[in-house]
Amino acid sequence: MTQNIHIQNASLKFRIYRNRAPALKEAVIGMLTGKRDKDAVTEFDALKKINLTIRAGDRLGVIGLNGAGKSTMLKMIVGIYPPHQGRVVVQGKITPLIELGTGFDFELSGRENIYLNGALLGRSYQQMRQLESKIIEFSELAEFIDMPIKYYSSGMHGRLAFSIGTIVEPEILLVDEIFATGDAHFVEKASDRMRHLFNTSGITLLVSHNLNQIVDLCNRVIVLHKGEIVGDGPPDVMVNYYVNDVAQLLKPAAALPPPVEPQLILK
Repeated sequence: MTQNIHIQNASLKFRIYRNRAPALKEAVIGMLTGKRDKDAVTEFDALKKINLTIRAGDRLGVIGLNGAGKSTMLKMIVGIYPPHQGRVVVQGKITPLIELGTGFDFELSGRENIYLNGALLGRSYQQMRQLESKIIEFSELAEFIDMPIKYYSSGMHGRLAFSIGTIVEPEILLVDEIFATGDAHFVEKASDRMRHLFNTSGITLLVSHNLNQIVDLCNRVIVLHKGEIVGDGPPDVMVNYYVNDVAQLLKPAAALPPPVEPQLILK
């Protein structure tokens, strides 16, 4: 089957709760009077009418300012965030290298987490059984593999997660920033593996702030700005457009309110 990703008129909204834990008195009064704090909930468009077709052979770089919607678009393609409008159609199996290590159980050993994380990536027990020794060898954690990972350093966590996530050659590879945790030796080894995956996958999407990396690895680039695609073309042209036009829109930020956790609005 030929790999293909087709995003048609897809939009995604998030909801922010300004007061996530109102006092009991406020909640009761609101229920009795029917009045609610209009400022308690705000919505914003994370992605706006995205139209994008990615075909086999595309090495697509995704660039934009912080908050432009880059990681959100990858998560929409994976299915973590279904669009509120439009649709996303994917042909081919996706391997997402997004937030590596999500789902690790810190009370379990490294070996047990290989199977747990493999299952979360859609791989069978039998498949992980065959890959276990290769994962351990690549991670260079054989001495610690039966130790609970709560005792691992952040670098060890990263090495184990990367080794699990990249062990199988993907049909469609989604990468949110290339692995950069650990000592220089492991980073170099990880970079070599990433290049191999880029060359062997049917489709690759790379989100990165490293523009040299984008030009080096990609054959097509899109520029996202405030949830919209504002550019699509050759890497050098799009990087130049981003640096000289989009990035110039960034102004020193004023004092911001405390960060709040956005929540997905269900259909």
